[in-house]
Amino acid sequence: MTDLPATPPTPHPLTVGFDLDMTLIDSRPGIHAAFRALSAETGVAIDADLAVTRLGPPLDQELAYWFPADRVAAVGDRYREIYPTHAIEPTLLMAGAREAVAAVQALGGRAIVVTAKHEPNAKLHLAHLGVEPDAVIGWLWAEAKAEALREHGASVYVGDHTGDVRGARTAGALSVAVPTGPCDEEELRAAGADVLLPDLLAFPAWLRSYVGEPTTDLA
Repeated sequence: MTDLPATPPTPHPLTVGFDLDMTLIDSRPGIHAAFRALSAETGVAIDADLAVTRLGPPLDQELAYWFPADRVAAVGDRYREIYPTHAIEPTLLMAGAREAVAAVQALGGRAIVVTAKHEPNAKLHLAHLGVEPDAVIGWLWAEAKAEALREHGASVYVGDHTGDVRGARTAGALSVAVPTGPCDEEELRAAGADVLLPDLLAFPAWLRSYVGEPTTDLA
């Protein structure tokens, strides 16, 4: 399932970008709780079970399913306000997430998080779960993620959504995809992912191979 890159590895210093939701964190329990709280507060029925099946795009896109256009901005602001109370504690770490970030740093590289999520809330998640990237950049989705990837010199971007693939390709970075979110392997490959890994548990070994470091894992 693992594809090796067609281009030679980038020399150190290496910068690798990671998406957040469903790549580094399983935010479904927290977002579910936040949507239920928002529904109770506004009196608007929101199918939280459905909403958490399509994480990735910006919040306003999801809110547009439940609220008229002229209310989306204000409701989005309110959601972000109540989010820390309801969503941080229930959110889980994805398998291999902490190790994936640490693997980049162990090679002398920089690990950055580039996400569509409200940046302060993204930082709260990472601090709560004990993940320590070198930078966190929020409010960027799909092709717009290329802005931060270019600014930080990222040569690799890891994500679970076709929007993450598009962001990597727009930035000229290698797209490493994991089918741990709403998009399956076929969708990710069709979008142009350069590398498909089953999950982040496979990332450290792949990264060492990519940069030409010897693999020390025992069979």
